[in-house]
Amino acid sequence: MRIFLSTVAVLFGIVLPVVPAASEDDIRSTVDTIVKPLMAEHQIPGLSVGILLAGQHHVFHYGVSSRETASPVDDATLFEIGSLSKPFTGTLLARLQAEGSVSLSTQVKELLPELSQSPVGAASLLELHTYVAGGLPLQFPAEVNEQNFTSFYKSFIPTTKIGTSRLYSNTSIGLSGYLAAKSVDAPFASLLDEKVIKPLNLTHTFLSVPKDRVSSYAQGYTSSNAPVRVNLGLFDDEAYGIKTTAADLLDFVEASANPNRFDGSLKAALIAARSPVYQVRRMYQGLGWELYRAPARRVDLLQGVDPDFVLKANQIDPPSLHVPAEMVATVSKTGSTGGFGAYVLFQPERGTGIVILANRFWPNSARIATAYSILGKLDPGFFAD
Repeated sequence: MRIFLSTVAVLFGIVLPVVPAASEDDIRSTVDTIVKPLMAEHQIPGLSVGILLAGQHHVFHYGVSSRETASPVDDATLFEIGSLSKPFTGTLLARLQAEGSVSLSTQVKELLPELSQSPVGAASLLELHTYVAGGLPLQFPAEVNEQNFTSFYKSFIPTTKIGTSRLYSNTSIGLSGYLAAKSVDAPFASLLDEKVIKPLNLTHTFLSVPKDRVSSYAQGYTSSNAPVRVNLGLFDDEAYGIKTTAADLLDFVEASANPNRFDGSLKAALIAARSPVYQVRRMYQGLGWELYRAPARRVDLLQGVDPDFVLKANQIDPPSLHVPAEMVATVSKTGSTGGFGAYVLFQPERGTGIVILANRFWPNSARIATAYSILGKLDPGFFAD
């Protein structure tokens, strides 16, 4: 468990509300009461919870990182965070744009001439990154790899007009990260490390777990309790490849919530990543992050993870140049691999947030309900219902 003070800033011209203070013992008691029955219900071996409240960080650990070794979850335990890697990629792209080395309006065909005659070639990096590039599928077919992936994109026939409908897609956002790195002639992994991970001092955040940290890498378990680790695949680093600790992920949340602690292109990137690009139903799409009204409504958050919303194309509304801050003051993102389930929820203007990491796959709706229960007790003003 770690506690330290941070500077709570005024963001977007809104004065931060007063969030009720709570003692360390009270916070732990609240989390214990909710998490322990949850772990039993969902057969979760190990879980970490990070809380950002009134400028303080609180991290609590439960259970074991591996059923086979019975090693307890602790500050060093690394969890796969799946699609929670996407806001990291979004922050990287935003920083490259702020530095002038990449433009998110650049079309695919300018960076990958092989696609100059294909429909995907007309999509921009921004459209790829925000899942509006014509309905690219969630995953690649098994036969697609680094050597033949251009054939996959060449043969893709859009199911929606580019720029008009959102369909959540690793093949879309993954290509955006790959092309951004290609445009500056650098490997994606080293670029993410240089531009995001190291500047934010995330010393326990990795795409490839170092040999001296393998013992801290939690074993994941499927919903049927089979041991599993993330499958390596095309653009996995860009879309779902990060492994990290609860404390590091909470640091990333606070950096995203309070970017005024940083300067220049990093500050600009953290702000841009959680700024709205377009609206789709009750959600605003950021660069990896998903944004909602504040105070948060559970029905809105649940809509954002509903299979009918995630796995089907949904028409977007044109972006507004003047989106009221209250429209986008709740930031949310789930992340999953076959054996891990993660969730982040925070409100920058309140300085309140939560990180939940588990080494078993469990339903997104249960993750939202858990965050709702914990934050609803610690900061009642966070939610509208």
